[in-house]
Amino acid sequence: MIILSAGSLALRFGVKTIFENISFSLEENTKVGIIGVNGCGKTSLLKIILGEYKPDEGQIYIAKDTTIGHLAQDTLLQISDADGTDGSLTLLEKMYQSFPALVRAEEKLAKLEAKLSEADRNTVADYSQTHDWFIQNGGLSYKSRCASMLSKIGFPESMHRQKVVTLSGGQKTRLALAVLLVQEPDILMLDEPTNHLDIETTQWLETFLSNYHKCVIVISHDRYFLDRVTGKTLVMEWGGAKLYNGNYTASMAQRLADREAQQKKWEQQQKELAHHEAVIAQQKKWNQAHNYVTIRARQKMIDRMDLVEKPKEAPKSIRMRFVSSLASGNDVLSVRNLTMRYGSKVLFEDMSFLLKRGEKTFIIGPNGSGKSTLIRLITGLAEPTSGVIEAGYNVEIGYYDQENQNLTPENTVLDELWNAYPSLTETTIRNTLGLFRFVGDEVFLPVSVLSGGQRARLTLAKLILSKMNLLILDEPTNHLDIDSREALETALQNFSATVLIVSHDRYLIDKLATRIIEISPGPAFGTSYADYYVSHVGHGYEEYAAFKENRLARMTGTESERTEPMSRGKEEYLIRKKQQSEIRKKDRTVEALKKEASDLEAELDNVEKQLYGEAATDYQKAAELDSRRQQIEERILQIYSRLEELESGF
Repeated sequence: MIILSAGSLALRFGVKTIFENISFSLEENTKVGIIGVNGCGKTSLLKIILGEYKPDEGQIYIAKDTTIGHLAQDTLLQISDADGTDGSLTLLEKMYQSFPALVRAEEKLAKLEAKLSEADRNTVADYSQTHDWFIQNGGLSYKSRCASMLSKIGFPESMHRQKVVTLSGGQKTRLALAVLLVQEPDILMLDEPTNHLDIETTQWLETFLSNYHKCVIVISHDRYFLDRVTGKTLVMEWGGAKLYNGNYTASMAQRLADREAQQKKWEQQQKELAHHEAVIAQQKKWNQAHNYVTIRARQKMIDRMDLVEKPKEAPKSIRMRFVSSLASGNDVLSVRNLTMRYGSKVLFEDMSFLLKRGEKTFIIGPNGSGKSTLIRLITGLAEPTSGVIEAGYNVEIGYYDQENQNLTPENTVLDELWNAYPSLTETTIRNTLGLFRFVGDEVFLPVSVLSGGQRARLTLAKLILSKMNLLILDEPTNHLDIDSREALETALQNFSATVLIVSHDRYLIDKLATRIIEISPGPAFGTSYADYYVSHVGHGYEEYAAFKENRLARMTGTESERTEPMSRGKEEYLIRKKQQSEIRKKDRTVEALKKEASDLEAELDNVEKQLYGEAATDYQKAAELDSRRQQIEERILQIYSRLEELESGF
């Protein structure tokens, strides 16, 4: 059953069109991911569904009695309400507010119980009726559900009675997610839900949403997350949108195939138009009465054509290239017996590792484990409790701070970059900003008004102009859209020097990691950190996840039980290999068909030249050529039909 549909939606702010002619329908158990560059209108689309924005054109249909839950991007849970008491609530009490009717019923029952001794008939009836409703609507289980959800989302039982006001911004976002999920709305809308989640919590959320038997709409740039949760993908680009079947990876393959197919159809139609126009021009030159019959026939063919629109180029992504300074020594960074404590809390202790030139090392771990603290120690922004950190010979560090704290709010975008590199010309500075999609008057925007994504792009622009041989990045993909993430991945892949990255972006880790250091890796290690060298670069995260699972299995004595089924990482790796093999097989078939079509089109051109040229007065030869033309056209149509099937995924 369709639970939500959009018909010809358009949204404009003044003279600027955000999007138009967007139509789609979602069934009650659909899980759809919405992707597109920052600023294309993804969040605005959710606000139209919520009724916060009114579309300039079109309409939204939502099935009757449908409940909607929404987690806004970068939500910081509100801790004040009308009477100002919300800030004093504990996490559990805040969770209970997800069930206001049950809370009111429970309070009413408590008051009625105090009056039952009076044996008033109306009181007894009211109590009985309220009690029955309370039981039927989950009154006996809602508190345990709230406690369970808190634990699953990353709040241990020891924190359940902690005050909401004491939480950090990231913890408030996780609490807001818990408050929303425990309600189980019919349509669950999430805007960048993984921004403040560590890998472990993100994996739990993936499992929860995969098993959620209601409609889920999620905006995300986390490709690993999208691949594991969604079954449809709404791609927003060029002021419109198209709904594809399949997760992120499948939809991108189909999107590319669609673009190539449309380009092929457009080129073929242009060739056909040119041929018809050439025949018309030739017939006009001959200027005979019977020639005008051919001219009119050809013109009718042109007039009846359903013109194919030339496909638009993909939206321009940022372009970057990190430039290495002089080569460092082979030993780039030595960390020996490093310990960091805050009071009685130990983040890590006795940590030792040696970074070698050319390594791409990722630091991972739960939120609060000390990942960013380790980076601050390495960059000299903090002092360790004990231990030694030494840079090797000729090491020059380039550092990206996830909070972008090295930007000056009062500066314009142009001044921010130019002040950092005053010796460069304005042309060089503007060209660099242009690579990061700061164009026109945008270079005069104050830094203070920039979005998170714009701040991230500006910080990266500053970084690429510096020369370094040790690049240290703290959560570099936060706030970047998918196209920008892919540009960053390519730049890091091509950077020949050493890279040290804190990240929870599993797609990035999987693609680039040569080494993974995990802080607080869990009971399978019995230490404050794990240091793992990747054997198959390009599958780094999956390999490490399988390694951890197997190690835990050996420790708990369940290794034999885990032989079948195989580990999730290995299973997904084998599935991906099979899918890639099938894709390569399909690609070979497509290429063979395209080559055959190209050869036939060339032959068709030659046949038609003869038919309207030298064979025009030779009726026997003309009949043979016409028969061959029909055979070619029939085969070309068969090929195009088959290509359309292959490129549609059938």
